[in-house]
Formats: sequence, C-alpha cells, structure tokens
Amino acid sequence: MSQFTHLHVHSHYSLLDGLSKIDELISRAKQLGMDSLALTDHGVMYGVIPFYNACLDAGIKPIIGVEAYIAPRSLSDKSGKLDSDYHHLTLLAQNEDGYKNLLKLTTIAHLEGFYYKPRIDLEVLKKHSSGLIALSGCARGELARTVLNHSDAEIKTVLQKYLNIFERDNFYIEIQRNSRLADPQEENLLKKLVALARQENLKLVATADSHYIHPEDAEAQDILICIGTARTVNDTDRLDMRGYDLSLKSETEMLDRFKDVPEAVSNTALVAGRCQLKIKTDQRYFPKVEVPAGLTSSEYLRKTTYERALALYGDKDRMIAEDIKTRIDYELNIILKKGFDTYFLMVADVVEAAHKVGAVTNTRGSAAGSIVGRILGITNVDPLYYELPFERFLTEHRPTPPDIDLDISDTHRDEAIQYITQKYGPDKVAQIITFGTMMARAAVRDVGRALGVAYSKCDQIAKMIPFGKQGFQMTLEKALDLNPDLKAAYDRDPETQKILKNAQKLEGGARHASVHAAGIVITPTPLTDYMPLQHEPDGERIITQYDMYALDINANSKAIGVVKLDLLGIRNLSILEASVKLTKKRFGVDIDIYNLPHPDKKTFKLLSEGHTFGVFQMGSSGITRYLMDLKPNSIFDIMAMIALYRPGPMQFIPDYIKRKHNPKLIHYMDLALEKILKRTYGILVYQDDLLTIAHDLAGYTWEEVDKFRKAVGKKIPAEMAKQKEKFIKGCVQTSGWSQAKASEIWAWIEPFAAYGFNKSHSASYAAVSYQTAFMKANYTAEFMACLMTAESGDLETIAEAVDECRILGIEVLPPDVNESLANFTVIDETHIRFGLNAVKNLGSDVINIIIEQRSPRFAGDAGKLNGKFDSIEDFVKRVQSRNFNKKSWEALAKSGALDSFGERNQLLANTEAILEFAKGFSKPRNQTSLFGSALMPQTKFKLREVEPATKKEKLTWEKELLGLYVSAHPLEDHAEQLQKFAQPIKQVVLNKLPLATLGGIVTRVQRILTKKGKPMAFIDLEDLSGTIEVIIFQSLYSQHKDLVAMEKILLIKGKLSDKDGEAKFIADEIKELGQQALPSAPQSVTIKIP
Repeated sequence: MSQFTHLHVHSHYSLLDGLSKIDELISRAKQLGMDSLALTDHGVMYGVIPFYNACLDAGIKPIIGVEAYIAPRSLSDKSGKLDSDYHHLTLLAQNEDGYKNLLKLTTIAHLEGFYYKPRIDLEVLKKHSSGLIALSGCARGELARTVLNHSDAEIKTVLQKYLNIFERDNFYIEIQRNSRLADPQEENLLKKLVALARQENLKLVATADSHYIHPEDAEAQDILICIGTARTVNDTDRLDMRGYDLSLKSETEMLDRFKDVPEAVSNTALVAGRCQLKIKTDQRYFPKVEVPAGLTSSEYLRKTTYERALALYGDKDRMIAEDIKTRIDYELNIILKKGFDTYFLMVADVVEAAHKVGAVTNTRGSAAGSIVGRILGITNVDPLYYELPFERFLTEHRPTPPDIDLDISDTHRDEAIQYITQKYGPDKVAQIITFGTMMARAAVRDVGRALGVAYSKCDQIAKMIPFGKQGFQMTLEKALDLNPDLKAAYDRDPETQKILKNAQKLEGGARHASVHAAGIVITPTPLTDYMPLQHEPDGERIITQYDMYALDINANSKAIGVVKLDLLGIRNLSILEASVKLTKKRFGVDIDIYNLPHPDKKTFKLLSEGHTFGVFQMGSSGITRYLMDLKPNSIFDIMAMIALYRPGPMQFIPDYIKRKHNPKLIHYMDLALEKILKRTYGILVYQDDLLTIAHDLAGYTWEEVDKFRKAVGKKIPAEMAKQKEKFIKGCVQTSGWSQAKASEIWAWIEPFAAYGFNKSHSASYAAVSYQTAFMKANYTAEFMACLMTAESGDLETIAEAVDECRILGIEVLPPDVNESLANFTVIDETHIRFGLNAVKNLGSDVINIIIEQRSPRFAGDAGKLNGKFDSIEDFVKRVQSRNFNKKSWEALAKSGALDSFGERNQLLANTEAILEFAKGFSKPRNQTSLFGSALMPQTKFKLREVEPATKKEKLTWEKELLGLYVSAHPLEDHAEQLQKFAQPIKQVVLNKLPLATLGGIVTRVQRILTKKGKPMAFIDLEDLSGTIEVIIFQSLYSQHKDLVAMEKILLIKGKLSDKDGEAKFIADEIKELGQQALPSAPQSVTIKIP
C-alpha cells in the first residue's frame, strides 16, 4: 500500500492553468505505483466524472475535491479591491454526503458568489460541510497568509473559524515545498505551519499543488498561463510559476522533500483511506410527469397512444388494422417494460407545446422508427410506410434508454426551453456545458503568440498543418508525419521546434467552456443532487458543469444517467414555418406541412432541374448535379440521396442512378433480398436494411443484431471475422442457403457495412427536404422572401438567393418606404422587395414608425387613416423620431428606398435642407403664434436640382447599404464579353469542370505572406451566377498585383479545386476585361443549365 497520496491536483479543467490531461495524469499515477489520487481543480468540478471513471478503470481510488475560493467577507460582498482578493481552501469528499455538498458549494460559488472568481464564504461552507475534509490550502490560503503576516492571537482566531466548521479530525494543515531553489519565505511559512499544527494537535498533510505531470512540462504550463492572461513569456509584470516544481511527484521524492516532517507525507494516506466515495453512474433518472388522476404514467401512455392512433390509422368504422395494432402493442410492451413511459410522455408534451406556438419540428436519428413516437406526434414520418425498424431505436435487451433528438424552428428554441423550465421547475432544468479544446492549428497560434513570435510566422506554421478528415481530428504528431515541409521546418529551425513541442503538450486540452448547441438536462429532483451548475460564460443562462459525456448514458455508458433532451434550432424549419404562415396570410391557404401531397410534380421538377438552393440537405453543387442525373420522382429517391451523398458511399451514386433509369441492371443475389432492397434498386444503402438481412435471413436475434451493428460500424477485424462466421452459419440454417452462397452474400455486403446510414434519420431528413422543395416549387416568392429574411445576416447567401430568384423569374427590388416591411416583402408572385431591416444605419424604431404610419389601421392626429406616403413632405411630417437623422435619411436615399419621391443624388444633395424642414413638424403640438393661431411649418419643399447619380454610383451605394447590387449589376454592361470569353461560376462548380476561364468583379481581396515570406492573394470573384474564392499564388500575383484590387473586372483562367469539400479556383492566368483577352471559353464543353 502506498504511503503517499496526492491530495491537491489540478487537471486541464483548471482552464488555462492546469496542463495535465485526465488519462495522462492517471497513467502517471499508476506508473508511480500510487493506489489513490485526488482531483481538486480551481473552483470547478468539470473533470470529476471522467476522472472518477478513469481511476476505477486503472485500479486507482478516486478522491473527489475542489480547490475552493473563500471570499474575504461574505459572498454577497462584491466591491472593489477588498472583495477581489480571495483565499484558497482544499476540500475533499469523504462520502456521498460530502460529494453532494461539493456539488452545492460549487454551484453557490458560481451562481451567487462569483466576483472575479467563483467564491463561497464560511457561513455557506458551514451549512454544507458535512462529509467534507478540509486542507488549509496553499500559500494563498487564509491560514497561511495569517501565519506569515499576523499575530498569534489573529492566527488562533482564523484557525478557530475553520475548526468551528469542521471537526478537528476533518481539518488538516496543508504544507507545500515546491520551490526549485531554496526559498526562505516558503521555508518560513512551512516552519510556522508545522509549529501551529503541533501546538494545536492538528495533523499535517504534504501536497504538491500539481499542475502538470513531469518537471520538464513547466515551460508548457508557463506558456498556458500566458495564453490565459493574454501575456507573453517576455513580459515582466506577469504571473510566473517557473520557480516552482508543480509536477506529479513520486512518493520517494515527496518523502525526500519532507524528510523533516515525514508524518505530513504518511498522513496523506490516512486521508485517502477516509475518502470512500462511490458516485452512482449508469443510472436512469427520469423526470416526473403529470398524468390524469387515477392513472399511472404507463396507463396514460397506453391510453393516449390508442386514442391518437384512431385518428391517424383508424378506418371509417374507427378500427385499426391488425398489423398496425400488433406493431403498436409490440412497441408499447418494450417501452413500458423498460420503464421509458415518462420519457415518451415528456418528449411528446414538449413537441405538442412547440406546435401550439406554430413551431415546425423534426427528429434526428433512429426515433422515426417508432410508431408510438409517430402517433404521439414526436416524429413526422410513418415507420410503416418508410419500412423503418423499431429495433434500430430500441430493443428489449439494449441497456441504454431511448434517445430522441429534436429539431425545432430556431426562432422558437428559446421559447421551448422556457416552456420546459416552467413545466419542470427552474431548479430541475439546465442547458449542458461543452468544452472547446486546443486543436493542432489553434495550439500553434496560441503558443507562438505567448512566446512572442511574429504572427506571420505562427500563421505559416499553422497553415502547414493539414486539415483532419471527417470524424478524425488532425494532431501535430500526424501532421509532422504527413507534411515534409513541416517536418523540415521543425528540424532546421529551433524556434519552430519550440513552438511545436510546447503546442503538442497543450494540444487536446480544454481551452474554454461554452453552451452545447442542443443539449438540455431535466432531473426528477433539484439538479444539484446530480451535478454542479454555473452561468454560461459572459451570460445569464444556467448550465451544467458536467458535459454530455458525464451526464448522458447514450453518450457514455459510465455517465450519471440523467435525461438529456437534444433540442436543436434549425433555420430551415424557421423558413418553412414562416413561408407557411406567409402563404396563409396572402392566399388564405392552410398548408399542413406534415401531410403534403406526394408525389408533387412541381416539387420533383424543381429538384430534377437543379433548383436546389434553399432546399434542406440538397443545396450543395455536388448533390444538385446528382439530382439532375437522377430525376427523382419519389421521396425514397431523396431519402437515398441523403444517405449516399457522403464520403465513402458516394461511390455508389452513379450505380444507383443507372439502376433507377434501367431496371435491367438491378440484380438480387437471392429473391429474399428483393423485399428488403427493392426501393434502393438492389443497393445496400441503409444500415437498417443490413440489420434486417441479419435478422430475417441469418437468424440473428435483435439483441445479436445490436452487437452486429456495433461491430460493422467500428469494423474491428477480429470482431468482423467472428460476425462473418456467425452470419454464414446463420444463413445456412435460417435461409437454407449453401455455404458458398452465404459466403458470397457476406462478401457482397461487407464493403457496404461500414458505409450504411441510419434509415430513420434519412427518412426524417428527406421529409424536410421534400417540405422545403414543395414550398419553393409551389409558393416560390413566399419561400424565397422568408429564406432571405432568415439569412439576412449572411450577405453571400442573400446574393445567391437574389440570383436564384432571377433564374426563377422573380425580380428582387431595392427597399421602398411605401412597400417594404421590416423583412423581405412579397409584392406579387414575380417581385420581392428588400425589407427595411436590411438597410444599414437605419434603426429599428425608425423602421417601426415607417411601417406603422403606412398601415391602414393607423389613425393620424386628425383621426384619419394615413396609408402610403405621397411626398417627401408627407414622409418627414409623419416619420417623427429623435433617431431619424442624417444617417437615416442618407441610408434610405442611397439604398433606393425613397426613389418614388425623387432621384437619389438629388435627395442626398438636399439632405440638410430636408432635415431642417422636418424640424418644423417636431415642435410641441400646442405651440402657437403671438396671434393665437397654431404655428404651421412650410408645407411644400422644393428640391435643388443636381446632376443625377450615375449607374456606378447607385450600385456602389447599394453595395454599401444593402451589402450587394440590387437594381442592376456592374457586369451587365459586359455580359456579351463575359459570355464569349468566360464560363458562369455556378456551372463550373456544378459540373466540376477541371479547367475553365472565369470572368467577374473582385469583391474581396486578402493578401498574405507564404511560408517563404512571399506575397500571394485570395480574392472573391463574383459574376451574374455566383461567387467563388480564387487563389493567386506568389509568381502570378507578383506579375499582376495591380489587377488584384476591389471592383476590378477580370478574366481568370485556371483550375477548379474542391479540396475539403469547398469549391475554390486556382488562377493560372489573369487579364483585365477589355485588355487583350484570354482564349475564349471552350465551345465543346457540355454545361448543364438548370
């Protein structure tokens, strides 16, 4: 048994202070022969669950604690320097009672006591001291500070405060000896603390305040501190811990350091022996749901399911078909047997509440395979129609609870969370924390900055690190193996080597906390019975300190086991919701978005012609090209494309398309496979179909199918070999096939196995794809207006949308004070106007007044209906706001919103006079002249004549105020030349033409230095069909740098690159349009025009 245990240890969850990663920390403790280890991060418990589980896996006893911050007065005192100075105290949980008190203390520190740091006070500590052991803390502990600087009487007073909270056996005097060189102050403190302990008959414990694992990690930790404090190692006025050894020391080293007080070392083992905490993991903590009196939750679920099933599946005699009833009973029996009734009722209630406020919802993952979920309104697709197996979602033998991931209109997500909070109580609902980690490129930049290395050099090194592939993050170790240039720089340049070596030590560590995009936890009793809480960084929302891997059994089998609900805000659903409401407002048409006619000819025509912009999951150039080849005429085609358009299975798309158009190419190795694969033309697209083959044809039980699913998903060779043997044997026994045939079928399915996609997920997403395509095809103007409103913060997307409108025969007009609403406004089926919100420098109050004054419901001073503005005078008279100023007027005039009152340049030239004229209407209403009559300002205004704005000026103003050209395009005058010498950007990207000549206007220029210090550039080139980033390497840039400028109209010959899935164009030749042109666009290339 070890004589020493580290009781004061920090991990990387002491953000930007601790360096040690959990696994490395425990591995080192194991290597040193330690049988127990504590975790005491600064004021937080982020790492508790992963630390606890990893310790148990390694055969080490985990000791859970925290280094708390003690407020100098009370936790409610938060003023000036006095309260910003805090004391440290090390707290350890002896048992479950102590652990729960740590959860509560940490939560109170963050939610109530936060002032620079999360603080508690001694009053709160006393209330929650049961089950805790306290160590007096490091040199910043209150007792240590008092011992160094105050009288014996004051020392005794401070000590007694802590002894009044903790029994003498639960309070230890903590001593440290971490200086690398002799430190008189440290020695003086140690001697005084030892003397105090012996005088008061208190036990001593020696700690190492470990912040990293090995002594040589000190430099990396020093850099980490610099990153966290925004300093460099060269700064002199900074926190510098390099004089201390804060490594995870061995027992031998600790005994040597404390040979004058050996009991301080051995006492750590006594403390470790007293800590016997067992945290309950792998539990099932479902929230309590309200059910009608006289019914249990299981009875209520069954009753509700059958009542709603009648409405959905009942015939005219209110009877449900036997096969449907069998499926319902089968699912309900499993759900109830597993105790998941409250979970289904809870999720159904959330969805129902969302629908009541008009939100559109959808599910992700395998939940769509449940007919009970469909009946309750949780899911939107019929599992019988789509042939979705329930067992992919839930089986009797699967240990994990169901996991239903909900998508919701992003405009309603906060509203839904508020509903859940009110329903279950604010003390039982919180959003989940997530941690941003230092990835390879970011770590290099952070370390370089902290070392004071020039940004350009750090940037060069970072850009030599390749991007990771989907699901596989790039590491610095891999990057050095993959990129010879990076390895050469590492070998030849000491500064580069220093950056990379230290970055490797920081890589993968937690850098900051944030809020998970979707995750919410709901508990049956207060959250602090299970986890600590805090406020979101720089915000007021309450979030958990445990992440989803510590909370959710579905994410980690050793998690606590509280219910996590994924509620993800999706913009496409908001667009759907808004377009349905706008259609109702304009035409009085009620569209049931969940029950659309299928097949709809307009919808499939739209997809087949490649008009996929704004269609959920269908908008990329690659999938659009395949859809044009496929010519889908069924939602099952959309469903298959969603599954196949991914790295790996994409290789099967051409075969899928050929089989659809030529059924003679479809071949089944056995007729039994036709039933399963008919809808995918004999191609194994979905993992669910593979599982069905294993179950139906190879005789697997659903419990065995679950193991089969995990095996093929991970594709572990040894496990695959076992499954191969089992599958072949099962096919022989169940289907009566020969060994050879069974082996042949295994050989056929094995390549597909790793690529198979979740069928329920595909069905759910295909439904949204169809919904968005339906609205775009049938209510085009309404859909596009809502899409542009939703994307109004993204100018690139708006520009694409405007171009798409043009292709579809809809003109997008500049804003107009007489027609525009706040958002993009449908004028008629062929015209959409920019909304007033899109105009820069125009405040929301001015916008509201303009719309309000124009409304026929608004009565003016005389009680008459005002309606549209009929002149400048009428406009300035009625739009009265202290925020309506010169900037507002110029924004409206330049953007074209006042075109109905006059020419733009004339309106701008008269700005001062118009605003002076407007002041006459803003005087108090009851002001009168000397003769008693009301003062009336001049009622007519004459505009001073000036030269009209040129087309170029108008377009420049539109670009400035609206972000893009609206009334025309600078390239329209060059259309003939562009058609002759260039190919449209959209078609080059869509058809993946390897070599092309592009023509367009430069809308962005970014110049950088290469790793050799040579200049190059990235530009955005825009034509009438779209925009693309063009890369101009050093040699070409040096020849034509005068052409690389904003608003230059260029012809660029080069090649298309879609590395990392993003289309870019690499320039080989550049000319300005109008100069001697590049060779004209090749006439022999076939381009698909949507």
